[in-house]
Amino acid sequence: MSVKRNQFIKHLESNNVFFHGHGSKHDIYRNQNTGKKTTLPRHPTLDKKLCELICKQLEIPKL
Repeated sequence: MSVKRNQFIKHLESNNVFFHGHGSKHDIYRNQNTGKKTTLPRHPTLDKKLCELICKQLEIPKL
């Protein structure tokens, strides 16, 4: 199962997680409430398990 990247970014933004900077192959997103950071690959679709892991790292609800 996969999730479109744009849809996942909207979920992140609705939970106070915003773009923080560019890495070489990933973008860095930061939770404004907790200060937690994680990387998000630049693929057009993301695996649902990866999205759940990113949500756990950022301490936000799953998609």
